[in-house]
Amino acid sequence: MTGAAAVAASPHRDDVRSRMGMWLFLLTEFLLFGGLFVAYAAYRSIHRVEFHHAGAELNALLGVGNTVVLLTSSLTVALGVHALRSGRDREAPLWSCATILLAFVFLAVKAVEWSVKYEHGLFPGKPALAALPAGERLFFGLYFATTGLHALHVIAGAVVLAVAASLIARGRITPDAPVIAENAGLYWHLVDVIWIVILPLFYLAA
Repeated sequence: MTGAAAVAASPHRDDVRSRMGMWLFLLTEFLLFGGLFVAYAAYRSIHRVEFHHAGAELNALLGVGNTVVLLTSSLTVALGVHALRSGRDREAPLWSCATILLAFVFLAVKAVEWSVKYEHGLFPGKPALAALPAGERLFFGLYFATTGLHALHVIAGAVVLAVAASLIARGRITPDAPVIAENAGLYWHLVDVIWIVILPLFYLAA
């Protein structure tokens, strides 16, 4: 096979643009959550006492525990990307699986937290929530909107990592072309960074 034929047969890759595209996508995600954070700041400045009272209803221990889970998952993602870059192809998917397991732990803790709020009537559509002062209703509305949207991103991130792990296991992602795995890792780090902002706003600012 001639050099020209080899070039034609090899798949086209533009790693620089792939990384740039991923960073632009992450920027749009920051803007999405940024809108919620700005709304939180605006409403909290108006309803400071109500936000303080409503925040006391959240379980800070669960929030901090989930933060530890996500920070650990960021470590496992980074270890997986490092393993891939180092040529340890078989090890990399195992780290992705560990990250996905931690994602399920995070979601399970969040489900427990939401179920408690549901039982106490502090859930959208519940009469007990509707009877609260306007500021407290706004707090819980923002809480469920923000944490619910974040939970969807956790699920999406787990799916992306599962796909990347499958591609690595099948040899479709290799140490000399790790950009897909790197982008999957960047997305997961975004999920973690957003939660680190959510924690003090809702759980630690009561």
